[in-house]
Amino acid sequence: MVLITGGTGFIGAVLLKQLVEMGLDVRLLLKPSSISPRLPKGIPFDVAISSLADYRGIRAACNAVETVIHLAGSERYGLRHYTPEREVEGTQNLAEAAAEAGIQRFIFLSHLGANSTSAYTVSRTKAMEEDVIRKSNVPFTIIRSAIIFGPEDHFTTQIATQLALMPLIYLIPGDGETLLQPIWVYDLATAITWTLDDPATLGQTYEVGGPEFLTYRQVVEMVMAEIKVRRILVSFRPPYLRAGAWLMERIFPTPPLTSLWLDYLAVNRSADLGSLPRAFGLQPARMESNLGYLENRAWVREFISRQFGKQARGKV
Repeated sequence: MVLITGGTGFIGAVLLKQLVEMGLDVRLLLKPSSISPRLPKGIPFDVAISSLADYRGIRAACNAVETVIHLAGSERYGLRHYTPEREVEGTQNLAEAAAEAGIQRFIFLSHLGANSTSAYTVSRTKAMEEDVIRKSNVPFTIIRSAIIFGPEDHFTTQIATQLALMPLIYLIPGDGETLLQPIWVYDLATAITWTLDDPATLGQTYEVGGPEFLTYRQVVEMVMAEIKVRRILVSFRPPYLRAGAWLMERIFPTPPLTSLWLDYLAVNRSADLGSLPRAFGLQPARMESNLGYLENRAWVREFISRQFGKQARGKV
């Protein structure tokens, strides 16, 4: 049995399908909520209801489980909904409950740049989460991933929304030359599944990304080409964009721009180009040839719908 946190997110949905296709039993850990989660259809899985703050609930969810895959995180919603202490506490509870339950492997999805001395909130928080996992005595594998793209992501779809909402121009943070290494969500999910049968990955921390380095400006140009819009890309000072992001986080339940997103773009986020083939024997897909999911979507209408939908009301 595999227990997944964050299993209703865009990474979790892909991973769940792959694990079930491998013939594994899967249990999703869902937090208690008055809002019905968007559960995958046509795929058999178990459900356990517990907050990551509830140690007893997590411990019960770990019964008969061999592997825990920890994907859950709230950084995509911005500072309004992101509490570093809560993130670390939840990961510590999960790791300690997994260790007590005799879990054989604990897989944690972290970020490139995770560092306890980082100037950026999420990078520091991920490093603290990694630390509590290492101290928990649970057999672990940590994967520090580059930014992930795919259907329903919070990367390319966010850029597409921003482009749709901004007439004529698009504001690029700084010079737009920050290096990224986008990884296709299906490649990341495959790498995670392949760790399950490889004892050599226990106790290891991997840094992985896609097959190419791209500047943020290049990524925006790719998204523009895919959704068939043209905007003039204008360099803009990050402090002014941060002020706009701060305001959006307080106006919109799901803001199109967040302070944490600007943090991510403040420094290069890349790993060795050969990391994924070397560690997992997997040749990652290029970004430009896998953006078809962005076509023929009403981005402005979708944005408005998110602000007034059930999920948005549940966050307010």
